[in-house]
Amino acid sequence: MTDLQASAPAADSATGELEALLARLTLEEKVLLLTGHDFWASWPLPSIGLRRLLFSDGPSGVRGEVWDERHPSLNLPSATALGASWNTAIARRYGNAAAVEARRKGVDVVLGPTINLHRSPFGGRHFECFSEDPLLTADLAAAYVTGVQENGVAATPKHYIANDFETDRFTVNVVVADRPMRELYLAAFEKAIVEAHAWAVMSSYNSVNGATVTENDLLETPLNSEWGFDGIVVSDWTAVRSLNSARFSQDLAMPGPQGPWGEALVAAVRAGEIDESHVDRKVLRILKLAERVGALDGFEAAVPEPVRVEDGVAFVREAEIAGTVLVKNAERTGTGGTGGAAGAAELPWSPSELSSVAVIGHNARFARSQGGGSATVLPEYVVSPLAGITAALPDATVTYSVGAVVQEGIAELPLSTITNPATGEPGALVRFLDASGAELARENRRATALVWFGGDAPITASSVVEFTTRYTPEETGEILLGFAAAGNGRIYVNDDLLLEQHLDSLGTDLGAAFISPPTHSIALTVTAGEPIDVRIEFDIVQGGPLSGALSITVGIEPDQSNPDALIAEAVAAAKAADVAVVVVGTNAKVESEGFDRTSLALPGRQDELVRAVAAVNPRTVVIVNSGSPVLLPWRDEVSAILLSWFGGQEYGDALADILTGTAEPGGRLPTTWPKTEADVPVLDVTPVDGVVRYDEGIHIGYRAWLKAGTEPAYEFGFGLGYTTWSLDDVTRDAPTIAADETLTLEIGVTNTGGRRGSQVVQVYASRADSAIDRPVRWLVGFTTVSADPGHSVVTTIAVPARAFADWAEEGWHYEPGSFTLQIGTSVTDLPLTTDIEVTA
Repeated sequence: MTDLQASAPAADSATGELEALLARLTLEEKVLLLTGHDFWASWPLPSIGLRRLLFSDGPSGVRGEVWDERHPSLNLPSATALGASWNTAIARRYGNAAAVEARRKGVDVVLGPTINLHRSPFGGRHFECFSEDPLLTADLAAAYVTGVQENGVAATPKHYIANDFETDRFTVNVVVADRPMRELYLAAFEKAIVEAHAWAVMSSYNSVNGATVTENDLLETPLNSEWGFDGIVVSDWTAVRSLNSARFSQDLAMPGPQGPWGEALVAAVRAGEIDESHVDRKVLRILKLAERVGALDGFEAAVPEPVRVEDGVAFVREAEIAGTVLVKNAERTGTGGTGGAAGAAELPWSPSELSSVAVIGHNARFARSQGGGSATVLPEYVVSPLAGITAALPDATVTYSVGAVVQEGIAELPLSTITNPATGEPGALVRFLDASGAELARENRRATALVWFGGDAPITASSVVEFTTRYTPEETGEILLGFAAAGNGRIYVNDDLLLEQHLDSLGTDLGAAFISPPTHSIALTVTAGEPIDVRIEFDIVQGGPLSGALSITVGIEPDQSNPDALIAEAVAAAKAADVAVVVVGTNAKVESEGFDRTSLALPGRQDELVRAVAAVNPRTVVIVNSGSPVLLPWRDEVSAILLSWFGGQEYGDALADILTGTAEPGGRLPTTWPKTEADVPVLDVTPVDGVVRYDEGIHIGYRAWLKAGTEPAYEFGFGLGYTTWSLDDVTRDAPTIAADETLTLEIGVTNTGGRRGSQVVQVYASRADSAIDRPVRWLVGFTTVSADPGHSVVTTIAVPARAFADWAEEGWHYEPGSFTLQIGTSVTDLPLTTDIEVTA
């Protein structure tokens, strides 16, 4: 990763200058800096020229200080889409784009990337992480961090460490042996620190081997002592829970202003119970971060202005194409409707051959561009698959059928159907009222899914938040009008109180209780085109870690009264069309922060829908709109399958480019997709007596699948393109390798197909006669290549000696002897082989 090392920031100011600033501070001022000022910012100290540092979630876009549709953000594809690109150049540009967004919004520290491993597909934030493999994760993470920081914004790899599931994440104790901790979970973070020089790291909520991470020696070793980390460790929000944590290498407790340090830490230092050097060390690191991002007067920022800037919207489209994985592309065995020729692969389509297309699926119209949780951003728009396909095929008749209900809970009202009574423009009026009913503030909003999590809304001074709009139904019939929020709310329609309901929180977890609140609705008969006045009043209750925050969504729950009719309508449309496109996927109740998954099956009757459509149209293409693996029991019954993840705001246009052959799907699987849940070798995400045991050791992901000898639906590294490839030969620069050396492989690759394309070349190591437990094989290198049809290229892959090391009690250990290197295009398709001798 020499490119990443070369992009490290210029040398910081002499430590002595920062120490001089530190010496000017009182103990109270120093301790003040160690807890946040509010939800998203640190304390400023004008006396030394220190402004606040603004933090923002950033794995798939940078929200900024407020969660508000009036201040939209660039919505990048999910981390699993980035992982599926296997492309460090894309990852670096992804970081560049995040940093440009951050600077536009005044953000100094991006809370990302999320680089916990895909230990189990049941992990609730699987979509927010890159891969099940530590090397692929580490290389992409280092590139992302480099991209963010070379544009002058701090990156924050998270969540350190062993935070690979959501259930009881605040209190769970993860029991994991040293070897998997070093070879898997810490390895995913190591390059982001050692090679990309991350300026911050986020500590997680959980405990590891009995010690809460914010009070764990892992914050010092290996992070600081071995890896040379000189940034700050910022806590996950509310993860610092005790005064004792101040003794450890935990630098900043977020959010503020309340927390366990503050006055208690000042008193402990004065009483000699905690040495002031602990405080000074933390403050110096915060000052260094402030210097780097330009928040400290008299010190030059590491990067005063962004240096790598491109069209962010265009990049979103490109990144989604690069990460979309084509896992099936059968030859056409027949035609639906009237168009298309049999004999060729289903994709890409020739638009001139299509006269009619049936687009089917809830997610085709209401696509998921991102996963749920605190990292959600509000884009200016999202291009749905329906919109993208319709725009790309102007000469074809495109029909739409919902087919099956996927939505659970309240869906917000479309902007086109609501009018703000105060302005007459599209949107709603929101007022904050005190106990007497007096108005404290008002907002003219352009959405009905509303979150206040930071910002200056007078939530703590308010008694009630009032939402009003004029809603004009698009169809005649019965709707289920309601709200989603934890607490007490009232629904008025045309000034009549129709419902008063108290909804208890679904749990104590921030993600589950705040981001995915309970819902309630009432049945209401409406007439298309006839407006109704809607008013929702919600009582604000303060207290707890979310004091000053509020979440409420006003909208409509799905009508599931006649699912058979929805499938029948879709089948009729598919039968009459040349091709059928079914977009299946998950919803916010399946993949989100705050809870783990309980099933890998698609929600609702989507499996039944696909089978019914495929039975009447042999040219059925399925697009899977999920952030992590789902079961595809109909995969042998359809013509083509695209795994598109959560595709960002340009999702529909990217899919249209792929379907019509304007672009080739570039993705390869960063995680294994199972045939059945019973086949999954690592399922355990639910604590038993407060403990989750990583008893599988080093065998997670494809390693566990290979050890079990079970065949998945689609293996790690697999993916198809629109051309074909041969791997011709491999040479190496030396027959042996010792510690601290690097082996260079040169691999000849030929595009044997009929169009330009890309391929991911992968290198795996194995050792059949090892004296220690090892995976059947493990990834040690990869690269992405492109070539014109008929052309050959030679690509180079560097394999460091560490790829052959194992962690033992004394540290990294090298077992001497011969290792086999296998080169190919997935973990099981490995046509080339060479051996390397590891010397002691």
